[in-house]
Amino acid sequence: MTRRTDWAEYEFDAAGVPRGRDTDGGDGPAVDGDTAHDDGTGANRGGRRRGGGARAGGSRDGGPRGGRGRGRRTFGDAAAADGGSSSSERAEREEPPGDPVERARGICLRLLTGAPRTRKQLADALRKRGIPDEAAEEVLSRFEEAGLINDSAFADAWVESRHHGRGLARRALARELRTKGVDPTLIEEAVSRLDSEQEEETARDLVDRKLRATRGLDRDKRVRRLAGMLARKGYPEGLALRVVRQALEEEGEDTDFLGDEGV
Repeated sequence: MTRRTDWAEYEFDAAGVPRGRDTDGGDGPAVDGDTAHDDGTGANRGGRRRGGGARAGGSRDGGPRGGRGRGRRTFGDAAAADGGSSSSERAEREEPPGDPVERARGICLRLLTGAPRTRKQLADALRKRGIPDEAAEEVLSRFEEAGLINDSAFADAWVESRHHGRGLARRALARELRTKGVDPTLIEEAVSRLDSEQEEETARDLVDRKLRATRGLDRDKRVRRLAGMLARKGYPEGLALRVVRQALEEEGEDTDFLGDEGV
């Protein structure tokens, strides 16, 4: 008599890989090619496991499991999402007591492995860990000399990534860099790489993408919503109103109510 497969016999380990019973009655990993009992009726044909034959740990198309909808993170996204907190806490837990210079070096290396950091971010992490100022200064200076800390390169990469990836204007970018402790001179140099024409072009793209979602709303509400979106991204009021006005006029909207604003 053919034995029916009892899926309750199978359990899944932490990685999601099914574990079945081997011929000796012990638990062993089920691998591709293990077949469920075929009773000759065509059930379980081809030796596929439950789940439509998708490989363990992956999707049907060969991509990573759970990858749907996940985009590739940019430099700015990774650094902003990380924020230093989780990596800093992990570095603190893993760092054994010992020479403060070596401890500081280990903490900095681990933090820089997770995402680029400014000198101030690393200094704050070392201070929080109780590293003496003298030891912290020695390590941070060494890292700067070796190019492992480069606030100028950090600022340039941040502006490039956050402007093209999130559409942030110069004012918002400068504000973010200040919170990360970048020197004002370096901030000015980085944001100046974005000229007014590039900033306005990005603002137009943002409005064009948002415009359809505002159709059906009354005119005043559309203006407030579109201009508010640009303001939150750091665009000046005059530029925001001008771009919104032009977009609405292209749709045939009457914009005389704006008066001289946005001209």
